Amino acid sequence: MLDTFREVHTPEGVALQLPAAGPVPRALAWLVDAIIRFGVATASSMALAFLDEIGLAVYLIVIFLLMWGYPVVCEAMFDGQTPGKRALELRVVSADGAPVGWMASIVRNLMRTVDMLPFGYAFGVIAGLADPYGRRLGDMVAGTVVVHAPRVRLLRTAPSVSVHAPAVPLRPQEQVAVIAFAERATQLTTERQRELADIVEPVTGARGELGVMRLAGIASWLLGRR
Repeated sequence: MLDTFREVHTPEGVALQLPAAGPVPRALAWLVDAIIRFGVATASSMALAFLDEIGLAVYLIVIFLLMWGYPVVCEAMFDGQTPGKRALELRVVSADGAPVGWMASIVRNLMRTVDMLPFGYAFGVIAGLADPYGRRLGDMVAGTVVVHAPRVRLLRTAPSVSVHAPAVPLRPQEQVAVIAFAERATQLTTERQRELADIVEPVTGARGELGVMRLAGIASWLLGRR
C-alpha cells in the first residue's frame, strides 16, 4: 500500500491533509525500536546476571517495561514519537490530527496482542493493507493514525512567531495555502519567502520580513494556537 492523505477538519473549519504512513516506513521504525529494546535488554541481563533471584526479578520488570511501557511513554510524552518513529520521521496522532494522549497510546499498544495474531503481526498487516490510511487494528480501536512528520517546520522552530488573525476572511483553499506556506517556509530562500508573503499583503497588512512573520502567525491562528 502506498502512502496516502487523510483529510480532517479543525474546529476553525480548516481542512488539513495528514500524510498517512504506509507499512514500509512503519515496519522500519518498528525495527529501529526493536534493536534499541534488544540492546537495553541485553545490557540489563549482563548487568543483573550476578544478582541471582533478585537480578532475575528486576530483569523481568525491565522486559515488561520495554515491551509495554517503552512505546506508551514515548508516544504520550514525546509528541507521538518513539526513537524509531523519530528516525523515520513518523508520528502517531489522533484521527482528527490532534496530539495523541495517554489513553489512546495505551489502547493502541495493548491491541498489539491482537495485531500480532496468529504470528508475525499477520492481523495488523492485513488490516493495514485493507485500510486506506494504513491503520492496524490498534489504530482503528484507539482512533489514531501514523503520519509522516518531517522535522523541518517553521511553526515549531520559530518561537518568536506570535499568533496573528487574518485582516480579511479566508476561503478554505486560502487557509490551506497559508498553512502549507508556514510548514514549508524553512525550505525556501529568504527572498522567496518574502516574495510569496508580499503577494498576500492584503491579508497580512505587511511586506517583507514582517509579512513573512505575520503569515506564519496567521497559520498558527488557523490551527487554533491561541
